[in-house]
Amino acid sequence: MADLRQRAIIKVFRKYSHSLGPEALEFLEDILDKHEISNDDIEFSVEWIAKEYNKQDDAQMKVSLDVLRRVYDTFQTGGDTDGQGDDDFLDSDSNLHVINAYDMPLWNWSTERTAFERKPDPLTISGSAESRVAAVRNRLNIIKQTVLRNDHFSPSTLPSRDRENLLTLRSTKQLLGRAGERFLLFGMLSHSKEGKLCLEDEDGPVVLDFSQLDQPSEGLFTEGCFALIEGDYTEDATLVVIAIGHPPCESREAARSIYGHIDFLGKGATTLAEDVQLADRLRTDLPDLRFFVLSDVWLDHTEAMNGLAKMFDNCVENNFIPKVIVLCGNFSCRGIAQGAARDIRRYQDGFDDLAELIAKYPVITRTTHFVLVPGPADITGNAVLPRRPIMSSFTQKLKSRIPNIHFGTNPCRIKFCDQEMVIFREDLMARMLRNLVGVKPNVREDDLKRYLVQSILDQSHLVPLMTAIHPVHSEFDHSLRLYPLPTTVILADKYERYQMTYEGCHVFNPGSFIGNSFGFTAYIPSRRDSEECILDIDKDD
Repeated sequence: MADLRQRAIIKVFRKYSHSLGPEALEFLEDILDKHEISNDDIEFSVEWIAKEYNKQDDAQMKVSLDVLRRVYDTFQTGGDTDGQGDDDFLDSDSNLHVINAYDMPLWNWSTERTAFERKPDPLTISGSAESRVAAVRNRLNIIKQTVLRNDHFSPSTLPSRDRENLLTLRSTKQLLGRAGERFLLFGMLSHSKEGKLCLEDEDGPVVLDFSQLDQPSEGLFTEGCFALIEGDYTEDATLVVIAIGHPPCESREAARSIYGHIDFLGKGATTLAEDVQLADRLRTDLPDLRFFVLSDVWLDHTEAMNGLAKMFDNCVENNFIPKVIVLCGNFSCRGIAQGAARDIRRYQDGFDDLAELIAKYPVITRTTHFVLVPGPADITGNAVLPRRPIMSSFTQKLKSRIPNIHFGTNPCRIKFCDQEMVIFREDLMARMLRNLVGVKPNVREDDLKRYLVQSILDQSHLVPLMTAIHPVHSEFDHSLRLYPLPTTVILADKYERYQMTYEGCHVFNPGSFIGNSFGFTAYIPSRRDSEECILDIDKDD
C-alpha cells in the first residue's frame, strides 16, 4: 500500500517537473494518512498540493520540505493573506510592456531533463543546420509532452482505475514487422522525395493512405503541422488512415501551473498568485480600459486618414481615451515597386501625415500608447518571419512627435498585468487553405474561422507550415510559439472579421479598416473579451 501511494505522489509531482526527496515524500504520506485520504482521491489531493507548491516564489525543481510545510500550513489556516498593496490604484503604464520577437529569450526543450533550458548564447538571424533541426524538434517535443500529460494518455498509478480507454502512442520504428495491426502515431505531416504524403516523427517517416478516410476531425491539416493519426499498417509499409486529429490544446492555467517560474517573454516571471492578484485589481480598478486594434491602415488613402480622424474625434468628445491603439499594416494601399522613388516618397508621407494627425489630439498624444506592426507588403529590414519593425528612416517624425510610440516586429507581444497578447499580421486564412493536405474539409464560413483558430492554438504555433512554404528564422522560431497559451491572440487578416474564445484564449481578427464602413476591434482586458466597432462617415467628409 505504501508503494502504491508513493508512486501516485511521485507521478503527480513529476508532471510538474519536480522531484521528491525521501523527507518530502514521507511528509506527504503523513498528510494523506492524517486526513484519511482514500486511494481513489490520492492523485486529486496531491495535485492540489503540487499546484500550490508551484505558485510559491521560492519553489525549486527539487521539492523543498520547508516550502512544502508552508503550503500545508497555509491550507490549514485557510490561506489568509495580509492584502498588502490593495489600497494602491493599479498603474496601467508600469504594467504595460511591448515585446518584440528579437528580444524574447530562447527556451529549448530538453528531453533528458524533461524541462525547458534557456539558450545562453546570443541568437543570430543566420542560424545554422543545428538550429533548423532544433526549431522543429522543439515544436514536436513541446506538443508531445502536453499530449502525454493529457488525461486520455496519462495512466493512473492506481490499479483500481479503468485503464481500458487509455490511448498509447507508438513511434514509426515500432511498425516494422507488424503488418495488419492498428497504431496511434504522432508526428509531422510532410511529403517524401517521391511526393507521397507521410507522417514523420523522430524515428522516421511512414507513407499515409487517406483512401479510407471520408472526413478528418475538426481543423485544418497542412504540410508542416503535427497530427495524431490512427490507422492500420499494411504489407507495403503504408498506414491506412482511419482517423486524424490535431493534438489536444493545453490551457494557459495548466501550462503556467507547471512552468510558471520560466520567463518566456524576458520581462520577468510572475507567480500564479501574483497573476490572480493583478487580474482582480484589473477588474476592480480599470474595468473600462480599452485597446483599439486596426488592420490594413492605408496611410496613403484619404478615406483611411478621415476614418482615423473620426475615431480620434469620437474618443475626445466622449472622454473615452484608449490605453493602446494597435495599427497593423499594410500601411499602403498599393504595392511599392523596388527602387521607385515616387512610391517610397508616398510611403514616407503617409507616416508623416499620421504623426501630424495624432499630434492634433494632445490628450491622446499624452496618454495613449501606439503600436505599429508591419504587414506583408510593408518596408522592413527582412521578408522572413519574424519581420523587423518599419524601417526607422520612415518613422523619424512619429518618434519626435509621439512620446508613447512602439514599433513592433511581426509578430510581437504585449504583456499587460497578468495577460499576454500576441499580435500577428498575416493573410493566414488564405495561406492555410492553399496548403491543405489529405482530406480537405467541406465546411461553412463560420466553421472555417473556428477551424483556423483551433488549428493554430492546437499546434502551439502561429505558422504550422513547412519553412519552404513560409520561411522563418530558425533561431527565432520560438517567437511564433504559442506555449504557454497566451491570453489573447490577434490574427490580423484581410479576411472578414471574427472573434471567439478557445480553451480560454480569446482570438479575434479586426479585419481591414477600410471597407463598406470603417471597422476595428476594441479589446477589453478586464473581461478578456472584444467588441466590434463600426464608424459611419458621410461621403462629404
